[in-house]
Amino acid sequence: MKKEKSAIISNIITKLLVDDKESAKKIISTDYPHKSFDIHKRSYTIAQKIEQFLKDGFVDRYTGERLLNPGILKVISSYFPNEFPFQSHWKMSETHIAYWDLIPTIDHIYPIAKGGYDNKDNWVTTSMKNNSIKSNYTIDEIRWTLYPPGNISNWDGLTALLIKIVEKNRNFSVIHI
Repeated sequence: MKKEKSAIISNIITKLLVDDKESAKKIISTDYPHKSFDIHKRSYTIAQKIEQFLKDGFVDRYTGERLLNPGILKVISSYFPNEFPFQSHWKMSETHIAYWDLIPTIDHIYPIAKGGYDNKDNWVTTSMKNNSIKSNYTIDEIRWTLYPPGNISNWDGLTALLIKIVEKNRNFSVIHI
């Protein structure tokens, strides 16, 4: 049976209170060991990001919610910079929350910080918000499930609308992913 983490810490402190450092050390080693990992470099191109978003059908694989082609929100921001702001470094106080809620990004199912690899087999699409929430945890550690990918023919992340609005106004220069 898996021991509760707080109980493990309590046992360690109890051993330290009676100056039994060896037993405390053994508890750490057996019940709550530290695991070191080799960190693998993250590196994917814009084309690889789009490929992943299309593969996952612009669906957040951690929630099943629909996400948007990043350019669509930037179009709105170009029309309404004060009402729908975008800040290039994603400063939350200066960026509309829709960017965090609806813009896809790549996340590593098994985190790089825990030895996961930066490759297509370890990538999923998620929102910026959920990527931030998940951080360096595995989906098992935070009790999430992996939803199936969406179907790009049913939901394209508003890519078709993005193409239409860009064709209508060829002066857009802010549409970068």
